Amino acid sequence: MLGQAAMVSADSNPSASRVFVYEVAGLKQNDENDKNSYQFRQSSNVFIKVPYNRMNEEMRRITRMGGTIINIQPLNAE
Repeated sequence: MLGQAAMVSADSNPSASRVFVYEVAGLKQNDENDKNSYQFRQSSNVFIKVPYNRMNEEMRRITRMGGTIINIQPLNAE
């Protein structure tokens, strides 16, 4: 039994397929997103799909871009 968890594939991991939708307000053009090859518009709310394993990283990125996360929901919410 020891080490058995290492044998489990990523496909059997339920969190590998989980995707969440962030509703974000207040994003604006700044130094962080000036690196993008496209303009970032300043407007109302934006919806961003985020895989479960990148949630923290995406939260930090949104904060650096001046945004505020208003809501987080699973993509397959009923």
